[in-house]
Amino acid sequence: MIRLGHIDYSNCVPVHARLLGEEAPPDVQVVRGLPTQLNRALAEGRIDAAPCSSIEYARHATDYQLLPFTIASRGPVQSILLELASSPQALAGLRVGLPTASATSVVLLRILLERRYGVRPSYVSFDQAVEDPFDTGCAAALFIGDVALRRVPGAGRHVLDLGREWFAWTGLPFAFALWQVRRALGTAERDRLGCLLQDSRAWFLEHRQELADQYAPGFGLDPGRLLRYWDSLVYELTPEIQAGLLRFVQLAAELGEAPLIEFLDVAEALTECKPRARGS
Repeated sequence: MIRLGHIDYSNCVPVHARLLGEEAPPDVQVVRGLPTQLNRALAEGRIDAAPCSSIEYARHATDYQLLPFTIASRGPVQSILLELASSPQALAGLRVGLPTASATSVVLLRILLERRYGVRPSYVSFDQAVEDPFDTGCAAALFIGDVALRRVPGAGRHVLDLGREWFAWTGLPFAFALWQVRRALGTAERDRLGCLLQDSRAWFLEHRQELADQYAPGFGLDPGRLLRYWDSLVYELTPEIQAGLLRFVQLAAELGEAPLIEFLDVAEALTECKPRARGS
């Protein structure tokens, strides 16, 4: 049995679509959770693989290997948004809310504020599912995932898309999540999972409209909006995205957020996979 983590956000569906519900294969157990929950479960060995926060790979590079899948953007990501009333340069010394559900995005925000804009706010954590940090005096707050997609900025506030900010600064795409596998999982199981993900991704592309219709209500989105969001993201771990990831890790290491790593251990391309029959 392969224990696979699944982020309960809409952006995970384009890779996991066929592994959910009645299309799930019998040898895969899907474990649902928020990014930080899956990060912890993978580190503790309670799951074998997951689309975990990118920063987690740098923190556990000796324990994990990457499969060639990602959730990335080349410019605006739409679902990682800093809401604020003024410019980022005005946030020095002010309170900035960071969602407890996120790991990579909070590090990315630190990099952008401290390295790009040269400001050091006071960071405070909040649960974006139940709290509004502006009610407790925050000057800005980061929102992620479907909460960010649905949120309407308060009066007098605007948003910065962190994907857009990163690309404008570095010229590189940004990987928010990576499919990470514990090295303790056997090679055969790893390759089996890789083929299942490859098959699921292809199945999604064949059924994208009906899947948007199916999933949109649960995420509180219009099907057309959800489909445009899916189409804007990149799910293949290309060399360009790997370059952006290494740049991110370098900057994160300079802030003390992760060890510096010089290369990525990505499993070889899956060339021997066969399409999965229905119900198998």
